[in-house]
Amino acid sequence: MPRRTDELRPPVISAPDLPPHLEKAAAHRGADVHGCLFELDGDTDLAHGSLEGCAITGTADSLDLRGATLMDVELRDMRVADLSARDANLRRVRLVGGRIGTLDLNDTRIDELELRGVRIDYLSLAGVKAVDAIVDACHMTALDMPAATLTRVAFRACRADEVDTRGMRAEHVDLRGLDALSFLDVASLRGTTMTPRQIELLAPVFATAAGISLRD
Repeated sequence: MPRRTDELRPPVISAPDLPPHLEKAAAHRGADVHGCLFELDGDTDLAHGSLEGCAITGTADSLDLRGATLMDVELRDMRVADLSARDANLRRVRLVGGRIGTLDLNDTRIDELELRGVRIDYLSLAGVKAVDAIVDACHMTALDMPAATLTRVAFRACRADEVDTRGMRAEHVDLRGLDALSFLDVASLRGTTMTPRQIELLAPVFATAAGISLRD
């Protein structure tokens, strides 16, 4: 009797719990705020801060969220050249619309994250530990996930030119909605779900990884 495989488990996502009214606040490093609205204008430093029930919008050359803790936060229609949340803690965070040059989430700990309708030139999830995340209707030029640990993560109606999966560990990761031109290190796709068409396109890469020579 063939061994039964576990069914694909979808992400469990809740919308950020925002208060009905947000007070405008000035951004500064180490900010500890609740129920605030930050309107970006130029470089913005919120590194090592604690934001709960907040929203961020506007335009900036850079938005620094390194080492910050974000809980119930929505980032709306931003245009940011460089957004770094490296080594941050994100819980129930939603990023909707806009355009980001580089979105650096290296070594970030994620529990419920939504990226919806965002155009991102370079998205780095290197070393991230993510549970329950959705990437929906996003266009990425490059997507890097080396050494990432992903659990219940789904891509829907997304496109990327190149995807780096070297050393990635995946469980219940749905890649059926990710139209990618190439994947690096197909051996690290264990634990993901793909369509037959995706597998067909990757067949030469799988064969090479298995030591099979392809000749007409």
